[in-house]
Amino acid sequence: MLVIYLMKKTIRMATLLLAISFLSFLLVKNSPLDPVQAYIGADMANVSHEQREQIAKYWGLDEPVMLQYTRWAGSLLSGDMGTSMIYREPVAIFIAERFQNSIILMLTAWFLSGMIGFVLGSLAAMNKGAFTDHVIKWYCYTLASTPTFWMGLLVLMVFSVWLGWFPVGLGVPAGKLAEEITLGEQLQHLALPALTLSIVGVGNIALHTRQKLIDVLKSEYITFARARGESGFELFWKHGLRNILAPALMLQFASFSELFGGAVLAEQVFSYPGLGQATVEAGLKGDVPLLLGLVLFSTVFVFIGNLIGDILHHLVDPRMREEWRT
Repeated sequence: MLVIYLMKKTIRMATLLLAISFLSFLLVKNSPLDPVQAYIGADMANVSHEQREQIAKYWGLDEPVMLQYTRWAGSLLSGDMGTSMIYREPVAIFIAERFQNSIILMLTAWFLSGMIGFVLGSLAAMNKGAFTDHVIKWYCYTLASTPTFWMGLLVLMVFSVWLGWFPVGLGVPAGKLAEEITLGEQLQHLALPALTLSIVGVGNIALHTRQKLIDVLKSEYITFARARGESGFELFWKHGLRNILAPALMLQFASFSELFGGAVLAEQVFSYPGLGQATVEAGLKGDVPLLLGLVLFSTVFVFIGNLIGDILHHLVDPRMREEWRT
């Protein structure tokens, strides 16, 4: 049953969060970053040793690691994710604010890369061995080996520096009040980061769709359909689409982890105020509460994406529903 299936997934997610929170906490505590120094910032030279000890005591940094983890985990279970040391606000509120920017960016790139990749993969499979197929494969293999930050710098240089079509960075125009910013200006600042993530994310979807459709076209019922005179788009629409849609959907939702990781790099290149940029700042400045909150949030985000992909796969493919009964 679906309810039992969801209960199993919930238990898995809880176990995963427990393991990731513990390992992440240990890694952060044993890293060379100094949270006290990150909290003090540029005034480090003016702070005495006694004041450093008071700051460490205030944040509980002078306690044993396991005691720190136990207190942090207890607060987390009660809904308190702590306070950011560099932004001076609750971690939950900060993540919610930044997530609004990141989710728009990621969903735009996710939709574009999925649609473009599916179309290119289908086109390559229907023209296997032809010039179109070779061009699409070359394009996808090139993108698969292209780092996100390098693609972002290239897009920034071409469309912002050379052509001047889009702003260089940030999420909104600098020096403007929030109520003065128009939707068009927001879309202008969103365009290049979303384009970068879309271009990089096309390759895997296209290659996977191409291979699945090629396998479908080799099947006996496709041979029978060809014998009846079906070909081209009609063959793809009636027999190919329904067989490759489910795997493509599952792969697309499974790509949430890559999408989140790519967003971290893209937001840094374009100075886009999202979770990606906050993750880098929290890591470099030793903001332990914020960094741990972002790790857990990204884990839940990726897990939910995979779960949605699994559910859609089961709904589209009746053969997979047997898993719900086991």
